[in-house]
Amino acid sequence: MKIVVDAMGGDHAPRVVVEGAISAVQEYGAQVILCGDEEKITPWLKKAKYSGKNIEIVHAPEVIDMCEPAANSVRRKRNSSIVVGLNLVKTGAADAFFSAGNTGAVVCAATLELRLLPGIERPGIGLVTPTLKGASFIIDVGANVDPKPIQLLQYGIMADAYCRSILNKNNPAVGLLNIGEEEAKGTDFMREVHELLSKSKLNFIGNIEGKDLFSGKCDIIISDGFVGNVALKVSESAAEAMQAFLKRRLLSNIMGKIGLFFLMPSLKRFKKGIDYAEYGGAPLLGVNGVVIIGHGRSNSRAIKNAIRVANEEIERKVNDRILEAVK
Repeated sequence: MKIVVDAMGGDHAPRVVVEGAISAVQEYGAQVILCGDEEKITPWLKKAKYSGKNIEIVHAPEVIDMCEPAANSVRRKRNSSIVVGLNLVKTGAADAFFSAGNTGAVVCAATLELRLLPGIERPGIGLVTPTLKGASFIIDVGANVDPKPIQLLQYGIMADAYCRSILNKNNPAVGLLNIGEEEAKGTDFMREVHELLSKSKLNFIGNIEGKDLFSGKCDIIISDGFVGNVALKVSESAAEAMQAFLKRRLLSNIMGKIGLFFLMPSLKRFKKGIDYAEYGGAPLLGVNGVVIIGHGRSNSRAIKNAIRVANEEIERKVNDRILEAVK
């Protein structure tokens, strides 16, 4: 299996992308195609003294920057690392694509180049997150900010297939992120989504509130892309602020510093448990191919784990499971 990696995507590309790709090759035996400006990629491979055969470079001279509008940039920059990389998947030269670059451009290009799976109207970005009872899967966290109710039902169906295949959950519980648990809560849109989910074959447990995001109350959390993205960013910010507050307090006096010394192993385990880098990337479900989206500030560990996630999705044939479910 070959994974195309957008070597120019992310805040620290191409350095951390190359480092992550090398780690994935060494730890997982992955085969990686680095797609991007060859003149900028090659020096980092040489600096790492990589001489194996599991990494190749496909030259793509253009880059879609983070601030560029998605649709226009995808159409205008046909030689960008995102478009060229996705075309490698489209033609069968590769099995999956990963990018930590412009999310909107990846979603747009993947939809245009790979097309959607039959029965799916819009793609959705899903994310595995830690909870008090293991892990849950949130969808959508940014691909579709103005969906139709039927599309959220399709997200639920795709997430169910993903959780069964990747998270090994036999009958995942599905919750709808809303402003209250009662069936009548929320807008007309939310009530219509609730009705569709209630009539589906999914294990729908009803509405959940923001306080339930990490409680483990359900395995799948359904949301539109706007609310899901806000919830994700607030959660990331809260986790980082909590770590900073704790460190500041502990370092404020000598007793705190002594306590920090003994707490350090536990704090490291805590940080690892909530670190996005451990989960790699977020699958873009609904497109006719395997596409993984990474955080813009991904480090080499996040890149490595994203490549692992792509391999798992290929091996467990998630798209085949989705096609069976939407028939």
